[in-house]
Amino acid sequence: MKRQAGLDEPWTIRRLLTWATPYFSRYAVDSPRLTAELLLAHALGLTRLDLFLQFDQPLEPGELAGFKTLVQRRVAGEPVAYMIGTQGFWTFELSVDPSVLIPRPETERLVACAVKRLPAAGNLPYSVVDLGTGSGAIVIALAMERPDHRYLAVERSAGALKTAQRNVRRLGVSDRVDLLRADWLSAVGSRAEFHLVVSNPPYIPTADIPGLQKEVAEHEPIAALDGGPDGLDCLRHLIHAAGQVLKPGGYLLMEMGWDQQPGLRAAAAAAGGFEDPVFFKDFAGLDRVVELRKK
Repeated sequence: MKRQAGLDEPWTIRRLLTWATPYFSRYAVDSPRLTAELLLAHALGLTRLDLFLQFDQPLEPGELAGFKTLVQRRVAGEPVAYMIGTQGFWTFELSVDPSVLIPRPETERLVACAVKRLPAAGNLPYSVVDLGTGSGAIVIALAMERPDHRYLAVERSAGALKTAQRNVRRLGVSDRVDLLRADWLSAVGSRAEFHLVVSNPPYIPTADIPGLQKEVAEHEPIAALDGGPDGLDCLRHLIHAAGQVLKPGGYLLMEMGWDQQPGLRAAAAAAGGFEDPVFFKDFAGLDRVVELRKK
């Protein structure tokens, strides 16, 4: 990317995108063109639309150096969402940082399933708890889609809880979402009664963690990924704990691994008190959400 004065054309937005896209492809970076646009927009303090409106704008030396640094960080495996500090989810943009798992499209399937279990209007407010809320993605999406209900977001990590608090305030749902630092339902109490419990718990088997994409295994919080030897430690715990706090007829919905249906059926049977589990597939046709209804 060195420029020879008087011989080389200037590094415009157009030229940088043209250079960066194949460069990312060469290093097997996902979505190379989108990555280039997101990082360049971030480096220049612009939106992606602004890039196209200023396609022929040359960069100042400091801007060029800043973009080059971002490119090097991405090639080294750092996730784009952490670099730019935001991630799109559902219908909004979340603030994210290395204290939280980066929200993924698969989790939108969990939201879609949960929305169907919440009346749109005309009923008494339901009580909903999101366990291990992380960035707040799930609870914020539910609070936006079904604003007449009451929501509690529980998170063990102090850093993640701060990120969730920031998102709840910025996205305007603090009037209906409360946040609590706790380990799952440990601080809620056995008298609590919820209509709906939702969670995207850790469900990756411990031995599979090193084989994940480098950007996941080396940058995202391991505590939000590691589900124990078979990936089901947290899901089994939540099935038992939710059974103590759900109202009769209430629902537990959790994100799950694509191959965990047999283990979850066994866990639900062992816990007792639930109807047969129902499984929902993600957009790739893989099992992604388990739903349990309390008898």
